[in-house]
Amino acid sequence: MHVILTHEQADFDALASLLGAHLLSERALPVLPRRLNRNVRAFLTLYGREFPFVDPRDLSGEQIESAMLVDTQSLVTLKGMGKETRIRVVDHHPRRENLPDDWELSLDLVGATATILAENLRDAQRQLSALHATLLLLGIYEDTGSLTYGITTARDARAAAWLLENGANLEIVGDFLNAPLSPQQRAVYDELSANAQTHDIKGHQVVIACGDAQDVDEEVSSLAHKLRDLLDPDALFIFVKTNDGVRLVARSSTDSIHVGEIAAEFGGGGHRRAAAALIRDEEKSQDKDGKPDATRAPCEHLLAILPEYVQPSITVAEIMSRGPQTLSPQTSVEKAEQLMQRFGYEGYPVVEGGKVVGLLNRRAVDRAIGHHLNLTAASLMDAGEVTVSPDDALTTLQKRMTASGWGQIPVVEDGKLVGIVTRTDLLKTL
Repeated sequence: MHVILTHEQADFDALASLLGAHLLSERALPVLPRRLNRNVRAFLTLYGREFPFVDPRDLSGEQIESAMLVDTQSLVTLKGMGKETRIRVVDHHPRRENLPDDWELSLDLVGATATILAENLRDAQRQLSALHATLLLLGIYEDTGSLTYGITTARDARAAAWLLENGANLEIVGDFLNAPLSPQQRAVYDELSANAQTHDIKGHQVVIACGDAQDVDEEVSSLAHKLRDLLDPDALFIFVKTNDGVRLVARSSTDSIHVGEIAAEFGGGGHRRAAAALIRDEEKSQDKDGKPDATRAPCEHLLAILPEYVQPSITVAEIMSRGPQTLSPQTSVEKAEQLMQRFGYEGYPVVEGGKVVGLLNRRAVDRAIGHHLNLTAASLMDAGEVTVSPDDALTTLQKRMTASGWGQIPVVEDGKLVGIVTRTDLLKTL
């Protein structure tokens, strides 16, 4: 007998990978794990009859000659497996340490394991049903944030396009990827958002939150996605107490914080932008009120090791121009035009009494000159005190530019204008 296996608490990438591997080798049975994410269970409730998945309780128990692991590198044992069972791995995560030498590995650092299998199906010129194509697309879209996460590759996009050509239904994909939280999940989410703490680690905003999900028999990864959307940190770590132990879910939005390496410190793993771990060996610790708190020790350990793993962010001081030229509010539009033509600047900070009061940009000057308006900087400028400090991270600069619409942001230190950073400076660095 030949089987295909994936990890517990399976997400859509795991389920889609089971299907893709089966379609490539129909004699191998795609065996469902014992636990599935809630949206995956809902999908199978509606469409399960259209798929060849096998419940592990229905296996005959005969000898298993080979097992393929998809979207995981952790061996799932079944009755009938032994030392003679050949193991092959198809995964999109980095190789784990200490894997047996006789395992056959197919590892590609793409956004989803479903991408690898969709490529193999395409190359083999296999025809897919619309529902099969939809599940494979669900796997790719879930792990890549619908092709928006930083781990997304061109291969993911090409595989998604091929699946759409084969009839993948985006309406179904949207329904199951954006499922609302259950009441139990909502209670844990409220607890996490209430006690979330933000830490500045080498210029990055890192959020750590802890909660208790012992009464929730559902995945916690969706809570991390919702919390990240709410708080928009550079990295998010949640520790949730479950009946199996403390579960860590980590997400990162920057290459400067490799959450896969951090999760490995807790016995887990993942890739640069997403990782998880299950901490079974809970230390006996207490909260500030003296009550048992299984999440306190992991949180303290995380805070202790974060500086080792977080790369310093680029700061405004590293890309700004010092000694900027400024205008006073009384500067005439003709004088501003002369300065812009002479020095090639697109904008000037307008300063009064040593304080930034606005920004005069070339577009406003050109418009006034074109209409023969004899105006001053004060009447043409974008009024406001939009500034950054030299120590601010690029993410802070980017958010401030986006919110204000200013293409040049004055840099202020101790109340004094010390530099200016432009949109071009930011884009070059990014």
